[in-house]
Amino acid sequence: MNILFFLKPKSEVAFVYDHCTLRQVLETMEYHKYASIPMLNKSGEYVGTITEGDLLWGIKRYTNLNLKEAENIFIQDFPRKADYEAVSADSDMEDLIRKAMNQNFVPVVDDQKKFIGIITRRSIIEYCYENMKNRNFRD
Repeated sequence: MNILFFLKPKSEVAFVYDHCTLRQVLETMEYHKYASIPMLNKSGEYVGTITEGDLLWGIKRYTNLNLKEAENIFIQDFPRKADYEAVSADSDMEDLIRKAMNQNFVPVVDDQKKFIGIITRRSIIEYCYENMKNRNFRD
């Protein structure tokens, strides 16, 4: 099966750029109610994932932080505990599932390393559930 069957395209995914400020990232994550969000560079390449935990530990490094000061703190300067591993568009299901077991979503990149979207763990589980249900119904 082609993994692109599960793809949620970039146009439907909230993401941030590594040159965004802390304030921009906080507002984006709050608006979309995300606990983690893909991060791209100016070229559109996937460079990592920012999580709420990364933000908390990054904020801890700054004292007397207020929203105005957050406009001068760039997200690319935040250390990240662990980035979500991306798959290429031509990856196989085994690679996708292996990554999805440890990540809420799997970023997908094209052959030029440009971010093209995500595959959520939920969409994989829903597909497997429907297949399992259909098999049990036939038996």
